[in-house]
Amino acid sequence: MKRAGTLRLLSDLSDFSGAARLRELLAGDPAVRVRYSPDGRHLLLLRPPGAPAPQLLVAVRGPGADLERAWPAGQPPPLDAFFLPGPARPALVLIWETGLAEVWGAGVGPGWRLLQSTELCPNSGARVVAVAAPRGRLVWCEECQAGAEGWLGPPAASFSHRVCVRTLEPSGEAVPTLGRTHILLHHCPRFGLMASRRDLFLVPTATTWPGVAHILLFWSPGKGKVMVSVPYVGLAHSKSLNPGRGDTWDFRILLRGLPGLLSPRQPLGVHTWAPTPQGLLLLDFRGTVSLVHSHGGTRPVGTLQEAPVGPQGSAALGTFHSTLACVLGSTLELLDMSSGQLLERKVLSTDRVHLLEPPAPGLEDEEKLEARGGLRLLSAVGLFRVGWEAPQGLELPSAEDLVFEEACEYYQRRSLRGTQLTPEELRHNSIFRAPQALASILQGHLPPSTLLTTLRAELRDYRGLEQLKAQLVAGDDEEAGWTELAEQEVARLLRTELMGDQLAQLNTIFQALPTAAWGAIHRALQLQTDRDGKLRSQAPPDVWKKVLGGTAAGKEPPNGVLPPFELLCQCLCRLESRWLPPFVELAQQQGGPGWGAGAPGLPLYRRALAVLGEEGARPEALELELLLSSGRPKAMLQAVGQLVQKEQWERALEAGLALGPSSPLLRSEIFKLLLAEFAQHRRLDTHFPLLCRLCPPDLAPAELLLLLRAYLPDEAGPPTPFPEPGAEPTLTVGLLRALLEQTGAQGRPSGPVLSLYEDILWDPGTPPPTPPRGPMTTLQAADHPGLEAWAPSGQGFCVTDTS
Repeated sequence: MKRAGTLRLLSDLSDFSGAARLRELLAGDPAVRVRYSPDGRHLLLLRPPGAPAPQLLVAVRGPGADLERAWPAGQPPPLDAFFLPGPARPALVLIWETGLAEVWGAGVGPGWRLLQSTELCPNSGARVVAVAAPRGRLVWCEECQAGAEGWLGPPAASFSHRVCVRTLEPSGEAVPTLGRTHILLHHCPRFGLMASRRDLFLVPTATTWPGVAHILLFWSPGKGKVMVSVPYVGLAHSKSLNPGRGDTWDFRILLRGLPGLLSPRQPLGVHTWAPTPQGLLLLDFRGTVSLVHSHGGTRPVGTLQEAPVGPQGSAALGTFHSTLACVLGSTLELLDMSSGQLLERKVLSTDRVHLLEPPAPGLEDEEKLEARGGLRLLSAVGLFRVGWEAPQGLELPSAEDLVFEEACEYYQRRSLRGTQLTPEELRHNSIFRAPQALASILQGHLPPSTLLTTLRAELRDYRGLEQLKAQLVAGDDEEAGWTELAEQEVARLLRTELMGDQLAQLNTIFQALPTAAWGAIHRALQLQTDRDGKLRSQAPPDVWKKVLGGTAAGKEPPNGVLPPFELLCQCLCRLESRWLPPFVELAQQQGGPGWGAGAPGLPLYRRALAVLGEEGARPEALELELLLSSGRPKAMLQAVGQLVQKEQWERALEAGLALGPSSPLLRSEIFKLLLAEFAQHRRLDTHFPLLCRLCPPDLAPAELLLLLRAYLPDEAGPPTPFPEPGAEPTLTVGLLRALLEQTGAQGRPSGPVLSLYEDILWDPGTPPPTPPRGPMTTLQAADHPGLEAWAPSGQGFCVTDTS
């Protein structure tokens, strides 16, 4: 049965603050830029330079104050503005061409206030020309000053740009702080920037040098790769680009290393670009729409019945439920993404129309669940949802049916009978009274009770999940739908006992959609970083107990099924391995007695190391970070031993100095380990001040000398005053002077020194008694020939007769 496209009115804009001003700007300025907040409650309108006041308007749906800003004629308005998701409410970031970035937020009190002001490119004098805000990052393209990008040649001015990124790190309640700047590309042409929820797209502009105006770049931060693609030709090359590992590329070197990219090509004649979860949509001047996937491949989607009217004609593209929506002037066309067939064409009442993406999954109002899954269409008339009517043959199960089906599965798992239970048997059999009571409550036969209030949220989530499953089964296999389904399923599984089928289901989701699954875990554990960059969690102990707990005794999971903690460690290794040690350190702080899996008291860092593989096959850097952050003495000594083998002396010393006064024995063992290296060679001399700081405060000079004597290498021959030519210098008293003075100062008296030799002659005890003397006898040298070599002739040796 053919589906029917619908335009459903979600709001006539009267429920937005400043509704009159909002309608005025939407109806009067066709070049206004519109942004939709992730929670679906804020609308941002930014007018181009030269437009009358106000140039910026933020309208709020429901309670809240709007924001209007105007700039005088001599001061330009912001280049672009974005909403950033926050823990409580979204924040607004404004970016100017000068590189100034302001972060605004709606606080607890009324009105908006400036939260943060910073410079994106301080001390560089660069001019920002394009900005995008992919998830968790702020990326911009800036034009450098003359001479900053020193490359000679005729098109030098065209390659004077660079692309930079700064991560957005949540701090406090609602203030996202910007991390350090990292250059992704330099010596590159001017790029336009567009972002989807996963990828960043770098597209050529009208001023891009024609020799490279046929090239697109896709950067996937989650994968740490950049894809260089030439649409309509089929060329695509992938290179590593991970700022966490310090990757950066010179655009010229990047292209020279990829064959076929610099051959003469025609510039891309693109009228409109549009980022989507599937890739990048292109609309050319002939009305043909193509899709460039994130892997670099290009395929045509379809041809519109009308072509854009010149470069200034308005056009907007979007996708939903495997459907392409294109607004061209006052016409809305819906095309099938698979076949390119025109499904429906509607004539709108106005040509001032903007297509908006739906709110982020999980952030929209729970009462608007039925409005999911479509694009938002905004005009001065109101906010509409573009979607499809549900097929007539698709019937969603009622709440009563869901109760009996779920109860049937539950009782079947606990039953020993061989016959299959059916929902009809549960309905008419009086033995199973709990499902009948719950169904009666849902039917309204019994008055509302505390049980219904408790179950309302669970049943709403469950029914929404079933609706989403039914839509996907009906053919709406959009990737965003699968991602939302995975997030909801992980959240549901975390509320159950993770064993058996539930644990296997969780493993399957993490293998199929690791990013969506980790996003659900991130929200469940309420993970965030503090001002010091440390990972923190506000989740209750019950959630952590479920995540860190293992399998029950006698119920080991089958092969290939990992417990929740090991599963999260494996997922972090695949997505962002640098966050694994902070996560394990946080888990060790949250863990309680008896929460571990496997052997009793098995530390979490050893469980994480087991996920990395067998010893010797693990990534060395990651294993070292896990050992250092574990806080366990045995692991710390193992890590310091590895650092000593790699001759990373400063890091080994810092690992010992990082230990607090509560670990004196561990600090002492690390000191002895490094003192042994100091006694055997001179490669540790430059770090000797740090070794002195690591010295235990109760170590006496005599004990220090005894330790050095045990660690000194065996001498092959008699000692010489100077080392052999080419040999490494040996340890001297001069090198030890500072350490000997430091240890000797701890045993001196606290009073003033009375004489020059007071510190040498001072002894807190009484002198020992004089030994008894006996009769003296003379021992001749002739009686011991071995003494003749060094005894003077005619002299004897006096010894005491003690017989």
